[in-house]
Amino acid sequence: MASKPKPARPSRRWPLWLLFFCAAFAALFAMAALVLETRGRPPRLLGPYLERRASGHNPLVVAIGERLDALFTWLDRGAPPAGTPVIPWVAAPPAPQPARGTTTVLVGASAELTDAIRQAQPGDVITLLPGTYRFSGPSIPVNRSGREGAPITVRAEAPGTARLEFDIVEGFHVTAPWWVFENLHIQGVCANHSDCEHAFHVVGKGSHFVARNNTLLNFNAHFKINGEGAQPDNGLIVGNVLRNTTVRATPNPVTPIDLVGASNWTVRGNLIADFIKGQGDGVSYGAFAKGAGGNNRFVANTVVCEHLLRSTLGQRVGLSLGGGGTSLEACRDGRCVVEQEGSLIESNLVADCSDAGIYLNRAAQSQLRHNTLIDTGGILLRFVETSADLDGNLVDGAVQVADGAILRKGDNRMTSMTRLYLGSHPVRALFRDASAFDLGWAGEPPQRAEPAAQVADLCGGVRQVAQTYGAFEDFRGCVKR
Repeated sequence: MASKPKPARPSRRWPLWLLFFCAAFAALFAMAALVLETRGRPPRLLGPYLERRASGHNPLVVAIGERLDALFTWLDRGAPPAGTPVIPWVAAPPAPQPARGTTTVLVGASAELTDAIRQAQPGDVITLLPGTYRFSGPSIPVNRSGREGAPITVRAEAPGTARLEFDIVEGFHVTAPWWVFENLHIQGVCANHSDCEHAFHVVGKGSHFVARNNTLLNFNAHFKINGEGAQPDNGLIVGNVLRNTTVRATPNPVTPIDLVGASNWTVRGNLIADFIKGQGDGVSYGAFAKGAGGNNRFVANTVVCEHLLRSTLGQRVGLSLGGGGTSLEACRDGRCVVEQEGSLIESNLVADCSDAGIYLNRAAQSQLRHNTLIDTGGILLRFVETSADLDGNLVDGAVQVADGAILRKGDNRMTSMTRLYLGSHPVRALFRDASAFDLGWAGEPPQRAEPAAQVADLCGGVRQVAQTYGAFEDFRGCVKR
């Protein structure tokens, strides 16, 4: 007997309208992603922009602007940390003791220090006895020349034992070469923040300047370097702590290392944090080099735009070659065809910035190598004069190229703009807890297929072979020190 045929299964074809809807949605998503990747700006910047545009309109528009700002900021930056994270930072090695045969000048009062500096001879070591030194009135002139092999040194025997309080616009005004300042604790104490501009102003002939193992608090530009008839080239800023304890209530520039026109400076192993400009345009930088100088190097610094000071309006940029540009009279060549040429940003940790972690503005032949950026607006290159090689960087954010800049992108790990708008942060997820600065690897380190040779390690020393993307191979080296 023949078997009874099975009834045919009903067709499961998708309705045409649903297929059309899915195709249209996919096309719109692809178009939106393309726009975001080519012309978009990070959510952390778009949100405040929309809120500003909505302000002054009817309450509904204002409320929508505020909600969009909160949403985009949350997608990009995530929830703020529960407490204040501790920043592991590798301090510079202890400053060397004065060589035999040098003249040690002991000072124990403010007037004695200014007198010793005024009368200093090459090779002198001016040593401050433990205590507090208060200064007000004019700046401290540093105009006696040291020489190669016999610099003039101003120091404390141990870091933190000599505390200098500056109630003056500029502290040390350095106009002569070969000076070294080390182990000093210097704090601006001006009631009006515009009256505490610089701890150090290095100008003109103040070349071969060295600042080592100092702590500088509460200045607008802790170091200001610029030309004045000559250029103070060949400086070194190493192992210092530069930060502010409050938002700077000033419309003046706020940039802890403000380098204009000088060349051949090395900024290495410093901790730079909390440089927030509370007035004016609200734009501030951790450090920049601009003004047509070149061959400047930012190496193995830790830059935290917002650490103790958070949730303040404005734009904070970590490191920059070119900054916001330079007036022609301040340019090294009088023209500023480029703001920087042949400068290097290597093995820095840049974190918690409301704007770009690294910004290049008319910076030619730049090199960005093995930097780690966490919770920043990524890397931005602007203008046709800018050209840069990027290699080995670990970027929790996007890399943007605008206005004709030239990017030679090597082997980097970064996040697409589209993923930022989806709240996805694969680079941040590589760490155990990036928001708490627990930067041990959550799993296997992200290693390069072709390791790079001879780059600095944020946690000390030089990597003979850099196998891991970013500023360090193993963050435990930073924590142990």
